[in-house]
Amino acid sequence: MSQNTRKIAVLTGDLVNSTGLGPEKVERAFRALEDCAEMQAEWMGGQSLHFTRHRGDGWQVALMEPKYALRSALCFRAALRALGEEFDSYIGMAEGETEGEIGPDLNAETVSVFIKSGEALEDLKTTPEVSMCYIDPGIYDALTISLDYISNKWTPSQAQAIIHTLSPGNDLIFTEIAEKLGKSRQAVSKSLRAAGLAHIELILETIDRDVRFNA
Repeated sequence: MSQNTRKIAVLTGDLVNSTGLGPEKVERAFRALEDCAEMQAEWMGGQSLHFTRHRGDGWQVALMEPKYALRSALCFRAALRALGEEFDSYIGMAEGETEGEIGPDLNAETVSVFIKSGEALEDLKTTPEVSMCYIDPGIYDALTISLDYISNKWTPSQAQAIIHTLSPGNDLIFTEIAEKLGKSRQAVSKSLRAAGLAHIELILETIDRDVRFNA
């Protein structure tokens, strides 16, 4: 790998049932996704995810820290589900190399990792039971399927709570999350347990420690 080449992860998404949502709700969804992308820039050392909208109800981001791909996908799902149970997105993920700077409009990017991420998204359309896919021949696609199963029934209350737990190195306690949400600690604790937080944390912590990303 040359000095100008780096590994990235690319997430490509499509809103679920955008026609049924209608224009106003679609715009609400994209505002939530864009705000979520801006928040995640902190995970990447301040580097933008270059959130890009395409094909009306599609979107794409590039992560400078590929180990956070599944964490990022969960965060985007939580941001949407916090708006209401009718909000969700298919998300295809891929990891690969890119050279030089990434431009602000990802629609102009043509390297393999962007294409593979889009292909992962298209594969999802033929597998209605699954909403998230990671182009990987082994463990990461399996982990993605597990996280998709855990998260695909999040209620708005669960999503509103769990989004505060997904930042890398997060050390917020339930009381602090409750204060942010204006809810009781007991209500937040119940929501996080029902959202599968314990299992999600174990999966994400395992990925964070993986030698593939820390060599």
